[in-house]
Amino acid sequence: MPVKSGKQYIERIDAQTVPCWYKGELVTGKRSEHFAFAGLMETQAKLYDLQSDPHLIDTMTYASPADGKPVGMSFLPPTSVDDLRRRREAMNIWSGTHHGFLGRSPDYMNTAIMAFYTGADILEEVSPQYAENLRNYYAYCRDNDITLSHAFIQPHASKISGQLDAIEDAIAAKVVDRTEEGLIINGAFMMATQAATSDEILVYPSPSPAPFEDENPFAFAFAVPNDLPGISLICRDTYAAESNFNYPLSSRYEEMDNIVIFDHVLVPHERIFFAGNEEMSGRLFSGSHFHIHAGHQVICRYIAKTEFVLGTIQLLADTLDQAAETHVVEKTARVLTGLETLKALALAAESGAITDERGFIIPAPKPLMAANLLFPKLYPEMIEILQLLGSSGVIMVPQEEEFRSDIAPHLNTYLKGTDMVSQERTALFRLIWELGAGSFGGRQTQFERFFFGNTITVSNRLYSAGSADQSYRQLVRNFIAKTGK
Repeated sequence: MPVKSGKQYIERIDAQTVPCWYKGELVTGKRSEHFAFAGLMETQAKLYDLQSDPHLIDTMTYASPADGKPVGMSFLPPTSVDDLRRRREAMNIWSGTHHGFLGRSPDYMNTAIMAFYTGADILEEVSPQYAENLRNYYAYCRDNDITLSHAFIQPHASKISGQLDAIEDAIAAKVVDRTEEGLIINGAFMMATQAATSDEILVYPSPSPAPFEDENPFAFAFAVPNDLPGISLICRDTYAAESNFNYPLSSRYEEMDNIVIFDHVLVPHERIFFAGNEEMSGRLFSGSHFHIHAGHQVICRYIAKTEFVLGTIQLLADTLDQAAETHVVEKTARVLTGLETLKALALAAESGAITDERGFIIPAPKPLMAANLLFPKLYPEMIEILQLLGSSGVIMVPQEEEFRSDIAPHLNTYLKGTDMVSQERTALFRLIWELGAGSFGGRQTQFERFFFGNTITVSNRLYSAGSADQSYRQLVRNFIAKTGK
């Protein structure tokens, strides 16, 4: 099957039977009709429909090497700088459609599984079968347009497992048995964003720090359908709402986060990418250049989100008749600087692209790592600018229902902006409330702060990449050597 339609995406998710718990109750009926998932699924359906749009199909897809049918461009393993450009153009269309608010839009995990595919040769050292499993799974996702979630993070309490003498007592997810059919996995994973609205889950935890002379039961990677017996999903509270006017963002872009429980789940051998080898866990992650390829997708989202927030700031300044005020000019200029920096970093990553040891093209790492360090600081600053400019006007904002009531004529009189009718101005302020003070906006800010790890982790990636480059040191040495001559 080539690229799927939005209708097919919804039908697949609605057909799932995986136990999914929300507020202590088992979700029944079609997930696309449940208020916690409906808006997000409708938005993602529109993304999938864009792949078949006659005006966009050449940009959004390429011919599968298996059968020539169109598959998603975000699955394309780049072998040239032009491939990076093609990937960016397709990802820009999706990012521009959801304005950067979907951190786990399908192209993120499409890019992730593509990255791991490019590093499959690393697995040959452990098992040719593992390498083949990964290649086959990538092709399966590509040719069936699989919507993929991922589970990397384990419960905080699992971190003590390395201090325990008995493996059986450790709560970190682990292999508890090996059978002819596959591995039996038991444990839990946190923060599987969109697990409830995806076809499958890629599981790739950090292994336990405990030393193992032989096989490490905590070191593994695999991918499975959500519906395997023994899998359960637990939802957090939703920020979703039905009204696009009252809640313009959460009604469209609320991505549910899930705890994923594996209760003695049988993972078939053909779905296992490695198991037992702790060293391989780190080598595949770094050798596939996961953070670099994913960073290329993420910077497209960063740009789209910055453009959207910038436009919100500009509209707010206009309607308050403050666009020419010095402090507004300075604040807006800071956001513009961030936007133009992100755009330049995206181009620099492509212009400085390098070929890896397996013949694939990877974007230049340092520009993308710089973006990963820049945006988590830029985004909260942009939100604070909205909060400051909106001031107390963001606090008292009527709802859609008032404009359909007998009190509407008064609202139309008293809530007009400098260049906006009252209903449009109110819609703008409801958007600003969601961004700057609502639950959805709060999650977005926290999400961006820690998207690729905490500040120290992200800084270390850039610092390591920069320290390996001797050219700047040599520049100064050459200058010093000429001193006094």
